[in-house]
Amino acid sequence: MTRRRRRGALLPTLVVLGVIVVAFVAFAEVWTDFLWFDQLGFGSVLRTRLLWQALLFVSAGVVMAAAVWISLTVAYRSRPVYAPTTPEQASLDRYRETLEPLRRLVAIAVPATLGLFTGSAAAGQWQTVLLYLNRVSFGTTDAQFGRDIGFYVFELPFLQFATGFATAVLLLSGLAGLVTHYLYGGVRVGGPGERTTREAQAHLASIAALFLLVRAAAYLLESYAIMTKEGGLIAGPGYTDVNAVIPARTLLAVAAVLVALAFAYTAVRGNWRIPALGVGLLILVAVVAGGVLPQIIQRFQVNPSAAEREGPYIDRNIQATRAAYGLDDIETIDYNAELTAERGALADDARTLPGIRLLDPALVSPTFRQLEQIRQYYQFPDPLDVDRYTIDGETRDTVIAVRDVALAGLPTGQRNWVNDHTVYTHGFGVVAAYGNKRTGAGEPEFFQSGIPATGDLGEFQQRIYFGENSPDYSIVGAPAGGDPVELDVPDTEGTGTQQNFTYDGGGGVSMGDPFNRLLFAIRFRAEEILLSNRVNDESRVLFDRNPRERVEKVAPWLTLDGDPYPAVVDGEVLWIIDGYTTTSRYPYSRSARLDEATETSVTGENASVQQLLPARINYVRNSVKATVNAYTGEVSLYAWDAEDPLLEAWSDVFPGTITPLDEVSGDLMSHFRYPQDLFKVQRELLQRYHVTDASSFFSGEDYWSVPNDPTVDTAPTVAAVGRPQPPYYLSLRMPGQESPAFSLTSTFIPTGEGEAGRRDVLTGFLAADGDAGNEAGTVRSGYGQLRLLELRNRETIPGPGQIQNDFNTDGQVANELNILQIADSQVLRGNLLTLPIGGGLLYVQPVYVQSTGDTSYPLLRRVIVAFGEEIGFGETLDQALDDVFGGDSGANAPDASDVTDDPSPSPTPSPSATPSPGASPTTSPPTTSPPAEAGDPAARLEAALQDASQAIQDGEAALADGDFTAYGEAQDRLQAAIERALAAEAELTGEPVVPTTEPSAAPSSEPAP
Repeated sequence: MTRRRRRGALLPTLVVLGVIVVAFVAFAEVWTDFLWFDQLGFGSVLRTRLLWQALLFVSAGVVMAAAVWISLTVAYRSRPVYAPTTPEQASLDRYRETLEPLRRLVAIAVPATLGLFTGSAAAGQWQTVLLYLNRVSFGTTDAQFGRDIGFYVFELPFLQFATGFATAVLLLSGLAGLVTHYLYGGVRVGGPGERTTREAQAHLASIAALFLLVRAAAYLLESYAIMTKEGGLIAGPGYTDVNAVIPARTLLAVAAVLVALAFAYTAVRGNWRIPALGVGLLILVAVVAGGVLPQIIQRFQVNPSAAEREGPYIDRNIQATRAAYGLDDIETIDYNAELTAERGALADDARTLPGIRLLDPALVSPTFRQLEQIRQYYQFPDPLDVDRYTIDGETRDTVIAVRDVALAGLPTGQRNWVNDHTVYTHGFGVVAAYGNKRTGAGEPEFFQSGIPATGDLGEFQQRIYFGENSPDYSIVGAPAGGDPVELDVPDTEGTGTQQNFTYDGGGGVSMGDPFNRLLFAIRFRAEEILLSNRVNDESRVLFDRNPRERVEKVAPWLTLDGDPYPAVVDGEVLWIIDGYTTTSRYPYSRSARLDEATETSVTGENASVQQLLPARINYVRNSVKATVNAYTGEVSLYAWDAEDPLLEAWSDVFPGTITPLDEVSGDLMSHFRYPQDLFKVQRELLQRYHVTDASSFFSGEDYWSVPNDPTVDTAPTVAAVGRPQPPYYLSLRMPGQESPAFSLTSTFIPTGEGEAGRRDVLTGFLAADGDAGNEAGTVRSGYGQLRLLELRNRETIPGPGQIQNDFNTDGQVANELNILQIADSQVLRGNLLTLPIGGGLLYVQPVYVQSTGDTSYPLLRRVIVAFGEEIGFGETLDQALDDVFGGDSGANAPDASDVTDDPSPSPTPSPSATPSPGASPTTSPPTTSPPAEAGDPAARLEAALQDASQAIQDGEAALADGDFTAYGEAQDRLQAAIERALAAEAELTGEPVVPTTEPSAAPSSEPAP
């Protein structure tokens, strides 16, 4: 006798252990997420989402599995006792014999597998189900069926999901029954006699009847779904859809019901002939009514008179699109721009000009980094952010950034778990510079700088524990022994001592429970969490620290703006993120792809301004303003657009998570701004939908495009050639506005195909009023107002591309820039700003110079302006404006100059004696005084001689450095000083003194007499 071989227990044991390990890792992820949400006060969000996902997974999976199992069981139990003796059935004997030992397993495994897949798909529809259960009215009806918009946004998606699910259940259960019946002889393809047994006929005909009833409902829903279809010219149904396709869907629904009745009759007592005939007629109706008839109507009725036939539907599309994107209240202004620069033309805009932002946030990040980074383990984003602050009672445009921690900056030898996760835990401080000022050396003029930061922003919590570049997780809190270990303020004085800190902000999750430590060790794959003495009962773990990611987790129903920005608010640093409610179900509205609409020359994989994901929407509202506290990590969601139906529905889904707007502080309100990505989407739609006349829209003769950024050839940090020009934040006064307002602006040029068809002339200028409010805490009435200047000049107005080309080819500008590029320095063109000023359009572009070397950074050296065909160039904005407007722009205000004294202790050159790019400044500020109209002639003579002497010294220093630009400027100052000296001497002597010689080309030790 042979001993039966025992089956080994090793493999089953390993399988069970593997399942346990995987399950516990999944549990660690979920449970630590629960702790994270509860700490923030948003635990209900995760619980609601997981509850409904689980409910949908189980219910859909069970329904699918049960339906397939019942169908399999019914088919098997109703099999013929004796299989028909036909060659066909004989060939199936071997399959039946093979399957029989595994039949019970197959009967369970197949339904279970289908149930798992179906449940997973259904769980992903949790938002659809919750919106349906919490649906509200939009208060607006569609133009075709007269239904409330809420039906299309909330109800139709759920009904289509339900019919799709029912269709899948019936189809799969029917296939399972058909295969089983065929395998066991209930259904035959060939041979004499009936093709199906009575039991198989009743079973399959019943499923077919139910399937056709569901399809009838689906046909009716498709009639409504046509309201959001995308066509070539418009969105939504056109003439052919309304007069052929929609009636065809109704006819198909009726036909499907009739065929379902035929199948029901067959299930009871009939045969297959009647339903087979019905199916044939249904297919014929689908082909003729759903395909042939619409083609005939389109070709013979619509195409010959398309403009007239489609006109009413184009009107519907225009009105719905403008309403869905918030463009229906746009203020359109016919703007006949002046093209000739006249003296005094800018007098009415004297309050706007001093505030023009010259600092380019896309270029000055390296400058911030070199001047304010302090240590290699800090960094600034690229590009920087633009906000506004009230300094000395005046609101100023500001370029601002937080000094975030950057572990990548640490030397390789310092990278270890202790340093990465317990020492370098946070950034420190905020750096802010005036947007319209620079020092004499071309550097930003900071009003908040240093570490710890000092300046005009007052006292605030400067530690940045939650930032865009924070480590994936940090262990903070009281360390073993009580001595702080977190690097706080580095040794900036060279004393060899640094200040450490212990986090006490209350953010993160407590590590006091040993079980929590185990779960986090599994989550982060870090056994050090269990073994290190840096982790104790008082420790907390900070993770998911990126502000945008934190808001995404607590509000998964929001689409977030790609550019969070920091603001110092009420003694704290807050990240402000705009949140949008969106849908793709708004009837007759044109859809937009978010990734395409939000792409610009400053978005990119490594940029701080993110491009949105490739989702299609046809409705958007800036419904939420979110904040993240940079120290505590606290997340707040403020209901910005309380009238938005989507926000109302989500507020019902997650009650208590949305904070009313009246709880926003005045300080925070003053830093809310019009969101970039909303503006980008709106300008994308306005390329076509600025046209409100149906016939003009049909012809497409006045479609626009957003111009490509003409400055990208010199952009050092992004590969942006061919990308659209980004919108720009700046303060300006639009026609119709009483005073300047912080705004977001963009330009338009005509649409053209290819290089030959594209004309870079200006056709429109769009500005959104971005001043949300002030310290009173109420929303300003003008906030969000879109103003569109439509340029109707007979003469063409050059667009950004033409202006940039003019700047690059202008003789004076080219010569000056060529001189600035000596010694391998690089000239960088800053953002090309467009402003409606002086009755026309003024272009302003700062010019930066950057020397070679790893530690070089851009310095603002020149400003170029253009008005009409006139180009101005100067060291300051005033000089450039005076160059265009004949020396009298009418805009010279006491604070109009964009150059200030260099606050740094090192000597710097004067604005009129710019050093060679990349060289260290070596001259001291001149003592030049403007000539007085009246006063003591002897004093004026003495001042002029001193200025002449200083100019000679500056010229000698510039000549020694090889800086011929500064030398030439010193000679100009020398000539001006001599002329003032001669005029003063003439007053003293009573006789005119006429100079007989020009200043010497070579420097001398004394000024000319």
